[in-house]
Amino acid sequence: MNQSLLHFFAQGDGVSRFIFLLLALLSVLSWAVILAKTALHLRLSRRAAQFLRRFWNAGDLSEIARDLREHGALDPASHLVHHGLEVLERLERAGENAAARPGPLGERGEPQELLTRALRRAIDEARARDEAGMTLLGTTASSAPFIGLFGTVWGIYHALQAIAASGSASLDKVAGPIGEALVMTGFGLATAIPAAIAYNAFSRIQRRRAQELEAFAYDVYTFLVTGIKRPATRPEPAVVALDADAPRPARKTAP
Repeated sequence: MNQSLLHFFAQGDGVSRFIFLLLALLSVLSWAVILAKTALHLRLSRRAAQFLRRFWNAGDLSEIARDLREHGALDPASHLVHHGLEVLERLERAGENAAARPGPLGERGEPQELLTRALRRAIDEARARDEAGMTLLGTTASSAPFIGLFGTVWGIYHALQAIAASGSASLDKVAGPIGEALVMTGFGLATAIPAAIAYNAFSRIQRRRAQELEAFAYDVYTFLVTGIKRPATRPEPAVVALDADAPRPARKTAP
């Protein structure tokens, strides 16, 4: 097959060579994304498991904050907790009435609302990182077979033109050029199949990770919201009840 591809590339015109190079580029990029995302998934899974073990064994929020300062937020779970603790620390520094003070639009609202937005932002960032490269895999899986088929049709067309020009339609004259053109369909399928398998596998991993992260975000919210002090309520103004029987001060009349 390699010799057929090289012969097709050497004997083909500009369109055939462009199709060959396009499929080769899609194949290289797809495998690069597959290997990179596989390594990233294994690394993040290992780090998340280690952080979650330390998180559930921690005694309080201060111990978790120290752990994040020592090890850093290197996975979606620790990144989520880091966002939540940032909101908690900002509210504690600003004081109990931080939510009522005027400030940037992103920092206005009740403490629970600020915490919810921070956790939601962390989840969205994790999803955006997981979706990196998925567009390329999906595009390769859906378009590579058709690109290869177009290369086959183009190669057969030129092979038939060459056969008609030679005036010989024997089997040995027809089978060679057409067989080489059909190799482009195989090349397109060989490019698309790994991309399709990887796309489905990574999509399943992303859905499961998103569900686990949202469930963990609910637990984090429950733990952090207990550390948020509600703004102190202002005392109601004293209301002096007037006794109906009590003497009222006399009004001064103008002379």
